[in-house]
Amino acid sequence: MADKNAYIPIWEKYSLSMEEAAAYYGIGVKKLYGLIRSNPNADFILEIGAHCRIKRVMFEKYLDETTAI
Repeated sequence: MADKNAYIPIWEKYSLSMEEAAAYYGIGVKKLYGLIRSNPNADFILEIGAHCRIKRVMFEKYLDETTAI
């Protein structure tokens, strides 16, 4: 079993919590939730129960194609 205390760098994670994504991308948590609300079927959203996570690579592609958020 993997060590629960093992550190995985944020740039290697598959998905990010809202707080991690906000810190990594320099976007506010409220803005991220707004993006999720306005794009409920976006590929970069990963829903785990009632929680939403951001798929890092897919969100980067979304940002590359977007001129304003």
